[in-house]
Amino acid sequence: MQDDAPRSMEDSLDESLDGLKKTAWIRKVAAIADEHGHFQSCGHRHFGAFIEAGETLLVTFESMQGAQVNPDGGRPIGWDFVLDKGWSHLGLFSDGDTWFRDPFVYGYIDRLVDDGFFEDFDTVLFYGAGPAGYAAAAFSVAAPGARVVVLQPQATLDPRITEWDDRFVEMRRTSFTDRYGYAPDMLDAAQAAYVIYDPTEDLDAMHAALFTRPNVTKFRMPYFGVALQGDLQKMQTLAPLLEQAADDSLTPLSFARLHRARRDYGGYLRNMLGVLDASDRPYLMAMLCRNVTSRMNVPRFRRRLDALEKAEAEGKVTLPPRRAMTDA
Repeated sequence: MQDDAPRSMEDSLDESLDGLKKTAWIRKVAAIADEHGHFQSCGHRHFGAFIEAGETLLVTFESMQGAQVNPDGGRPIGWDFVLDKGWSHLGLFSDGDTWFRDPFVYGYIDRLVDDGFFEDFDTVLFYGAGPAGYAAAAFSVAAPGARVVVLQPQATLDPRITEWDDRFVEMRRTSFTDRYGYAPDMLDAAQAAYVIYDPTEDLDAMHAALFTRPNVTKFRMPYFGVALQGDLQKMQTLAPLLEQAADDSLTPLSFARLHRARRDYGGYLRNMLGVLDASDRPYLMAMLCRNVTSRMNVPRFRRRLDALEKAEAEGKVTLPPRRAMTDA
């Protein structure tokens, strides 16, 4: 018989958690965290799971449901950074979108601060998207000097400040004015923070405006919509973006270089086509379709270009000469 030797960290973290029900998924994450770091329940709707590895700590906030559908095996998003980069990872998880407004979460973060947990790392990077982006910004104050990357975060859901945001009315009885409350103010102690959003999504852009601070840099992803994390993962630019934030090399130029991946990303190209179609811009549609069809086999764009060129032949529209093609 073979010995039941404990598995290595790499084997534990590399295991797919796809298909597990919520309770089984939590138990599996808890077992792995207990073996290689620590696990802490935070009331009925939250928990923390720490994996100890290197001197860089990635702190992520995500819902359990979001983590379960992570394309990388239904695992916490930070585990790949432990495997690929040797970083340590602290994951905070919520059951549904809670914005992590829970005294049990505050208490857990307080205990980490009291124990000097964050001081044990050379670099601390907080990350989250949407409601979890709010939490990443809000709780980053626990680690002064941290770097912060948040995608389309809410600044607060206090109706006295953001009554114009009608997406989350069920949260208006939840306090956003007590501890770790107004996320933009909580960034004052950060070394640097990066807010990434789609300016064509009005409510996200309005929240992003509230994050205007000297230590905050904003990056725009127009025409992507409301699921930026998934888009960045599919373009394979989320990991290098977080790596650059951690080593202080993320700049408008480096982001622009990473963001060129959108030229080959179907989701963005389809959104662009839809926007131009809805605004009746045949000239620009032809430029986009010619660019895409010259580089990729995308029948939708070929059919649209054929229809536009037929309309031009019939004198219904004016299209640019072929030499006028530009990058999408």
